[in-house]
Amino acid sequence: MIFNFNAAEVFRIAVQIEENGKRFYEQSLGCINDPEVKKLFEELAREEVEHRKKFESILAQLPKEAATPTVFDPENRADDYIKMMADQHVFVKGSSVDDEVCKLTDMKEALKLAIDFEKDSVIFFLSMQDAADGKGKELINLLVKEEQEHLRRLSAELRRVSRK
Repeated sequence: MIFNFNAAEVFRIAVQIEENGKRFYEQSLGCINDPEVKKLFEELAREEVEHRKKFESILAQLPKEAATPTVFDPENRADDYIKMMADQHVFVKGSSVDDEVCKLTDMKEALKLAIDFEKDSVIFFLSMQDAADGKGKELINLLVKEEQEHLRRLSAELRRVSRK
């Protein structure tokens, strides 16, 4: 079945993605020994919280018609589907954020997984712009730039750790 999301659903997916990112960074701290990587992940976790707040603000400001259902949902399963979409965002092997964090064995793996997460976020948020208008597009563009900055920082940290 093809599922066309309305703008409200897209932003709810984004909120969940940011929550997943925060949880990933916070839980990864237990696997990380390098103080610089640990500091970076702590900062990124805080930034994911700020991103989530921005998306929640956009969601609250959307007009009522932006939440009009696009499919018949007699069992009210749309929220489950939205959570599944967000969870599948980067962890496509059927694993959850928690499962993936438990598999991390070193800093390089944590950084690579974080890079994958941020790359997928940029792609998702760029595609979200089609479901937004005006101020929503502008805010999403700012968030894309922030996610790209996350990528830059993570990539630099991976290069640093790889040289050790």
